Formats: sequence, C-alpha cells, structure tokens
Amino acid sequence: MNDSIVSLVDKYHLIAAFAVVGLTMYVAYWLSRHLTADRLHGSAIAIIIGLVLAYVGGISTGGSKGLSDVTLFSGLGLMGGGMLRDLAIIATAYGVRFQEIKKAGLRGVIALFLGVLVSFVAGAVVAVGFGYTDPVDITTIAAGAVTYIVGPVTGATLGASSEVIALSIAAGLVKSILTMIATPATARLIGLDNPRSAMIFGGLIGTTSGVAAGLAATDARLVPYGAMTATFYTGLGILLAPTVLFLAVRALF
Repeated sequence: MNDSIVSLVDKYHLIAAFAVVGLTMYVAYWLSRHLTADRLHGSAIAIIIGLVLAYVGGISTGGSKGLSDVTLFSGLGLMGGGMLRDLAIIATAYGVRFQEIKKAGLRGVIALFLGVLVSFVAGAVVAVGFGYTDPVDITTIAAGAVTYIVGPVTGATLGASSEVIALSIAAGLVKSILTMIATPATARLIGLDNPRSAMIFGGLIGTTSGVAAGLAATDARLVPYGAMTATFYTGLGILLAPTVLFLAVRALF
C-alpha cells in the first residue's frame, strides 16, 4: 500500500502539493484550537510549519528551493510559483469594488496611503541599515515590508535577484505573523471593536492574511471589513512600489 501511495505521489506532483498544503492547514488549525484556544491563529502556525518544512527540505537535499527540492514534492515549486501567485492576486482584486472603500470615509483612504508609505519607509531603512545601496534591492525589500505579495511582484518587475526577492518575502511573512499574534492582544487598547475601526486597521496594516487571521481571533464579525481594505492596500502597494516609490528611492540613491 505504501508503495502505491508513493507511486501515486511521484506521478501527480501538483496534486501531492495540494495534499501537503491541505494536511498542513488541518494540523495547524487543530494545534491552534487545542493548544492555544485560537489565540494564535491557524494561519500563523501554518506559515511556521511551512518555513520549517522548507528548511528541512533544503538541508536534506542541499538545494535552494525548500521542500520542492525533494522529488516527491516538486509540485510545490509550481504551486508556490509566480503563476498561481499572480492568479491569487487577480482573484483577490476581482472580489472587491473601489466604491466600497468609501464606506470607511476619508480616514480609510488616508489609512491606505499612510499604511503603504510607513511600511515602505521602514523596510527601506532596514535594507539600507544592512548595507543595501542599489535602488532595485532597496525598493524590493521595502515592498516586502508592505506585504509579502507586493515584494516579489515589485522584485520581478524591477529585475531584482532571487535572493533579494526571498528577503522581501521573509520581511512580509514576519509582518504577517506579528500581526496575527498582536491583533487580539492589542484590540481593546486601540478600539478595534467595530466595522469602521476594522476597515481603518486593515488599511494601515495591509497584510491581508495577517489582518484576517488577527481579526478572526479578535472578533470574526470584523474580518470582512478589515480584509477588504487590506486587499486595497495590497493593490495600492503593487501600483506604487515599482513606479512612484522606486523613482523616489532611485532619486535618493
């Protein structure tokens, strides 16, 4: 039976990749529910498990693509590649309408632009602090601090190296995980208890997965509001980072 399963996995790599991700999500949400009482959202645990598996795959094979370097799980390389990433971005964009942002009022619009700019500047400062001087590298890492989707899209647009794009993704993942953990702990202090504040929060923080998971752990009724403006945040970051913000960085460096 084991030989049959291995043969099936080896033949259908992409299906095996979906199975691995599905199993990881199941385990992550089980751990979240039974070990943390949903305080640490399942998405955060799933990301941590994914990073551990990628590390184990890289160490065991000596490769550079994580678990997809293992032959049986090579489908993860396609599943996590640019094609499905761009499909996810487009699908997310189709799920919202620009006029919906009006429900948050002027504060929501300000939150969107302020959130993108603050995150970008913070990421740029960190990149420069670690010795990066090329405008493309600085912009890509700073875009990753906006979200881990904006980072690779910006890097691919500007022609950044794979190492720099990987750093941008790592920066975005750290931000997402911190948002998942910190949101329920600070919600009462910042008045995050109504739809309007959730929309403003999503616009300021931006990382859709982090905001959605953090709000789910705080009050599930707030998730659609925060996720909506966080989605606009991602779109705004994709528009600004490779163009206006890159030109600004290039002018400075």
